[in-house]
Amino acid sequence: MTTAKKKKPKKRFSNRRLNRSFGGDAFIIAILVIFGLFFAYPLVYAINNAFKPLNEIFLFPPKLFVRQPTLNNFQDLFIIMSKSWVTFSRYIFNTVLITAVGTAGLIVVASMGAYVISKYRFPGSKVFFNLVIITLMFSGYVTAIPNYLVMTKLGWVDTYLSVIVPAFAMPMGFFLLKQFIDTIPDSLLEAAKVDGAKEGHIFLWVVLPMIKPAWLTVMIFSVQSLWNARASNFIYSEQLKTLPYALSQIISGGIARAGVGAAVTLFVMIVPLVMFIFAQSNVLQTMANSGIKE
Repeated sequence: MTTAKKKKPKKRFSNRRLNRSFGGDAFIIAILVIFGLFFAYPLVYAINNAFKPLNEIFLFPPKLFVRQPTLNNFQDLFIIMSKSWVTFSRYIFNTVLITAVGTAGLIVVASMGAYVISKYRFPGSKVFFNLVIITLMFSGYVTAIPNYLVMTKLGWVDTYLSVIVPAFAMPMGFFLLKQFIDTIPDSLLEAAKVDGAKEGHIFLWVVLPMIKPAWLTVMIFSVQSLWNARASNFIYSEQLKTLPYALSQIISGGIARAGVGAAVTLFVMIVPLVMFIFAQSNVLQTMANSGIKE
């Protein structure tokens, strides 16, 4: 009797080696390293600058790495903030509140709107989405005056709402979520409906988990925008001022506060930077899938 030969399992595409020479691989890696160092230079410089004494900050030509690290810049920063008649913790609370509520509201509003536009067809849906695309062309400086007039009519000037509510309408967030929801097969949603799932259940337990990379990316963009928002055009009360506004007033003290300004720069950028480091894989996945459709 002849024994049947076992078929060799086919290798997956991911295990196949690309048809490229060693020299080509080395060239690609060298290019990536060069660009990586180029983009990392400002970040490394800002971190080292925060720990430099004044004599090293004004050294010419400037040095990338600190020679005599010190914490005096951070100590001076907290001393200055402690002498303010509004406590430093109050500024932090205002910024954290605006950032947290604004980001959460953006994710909820944008994901719900993107789900409806992506999976439902109704009169004016394409027109509405095209309007969202058009708004991507306008910067915040163009819409500053209309936003102020709207906030004035609503009576929200000098309140948290003047900064939080406009953050819900971030067009980039809506666009990314809509493009990502387009990749979800309609058959999957129909199967959930056949099983008896309601629309709210489908949205919360089917759609949102599948678009996690997208809303994490939107969260990073929103946190970066709101965390650095001075909101000086809408908020006038010192008790409601944000942390970036208070820190910018410290920097305006002159050359003597150059070291404090370096510490302020590091303090402001540390939160968005940490968030991006932990969620960078989701950002890459979102950008890769944002144009893919079923």
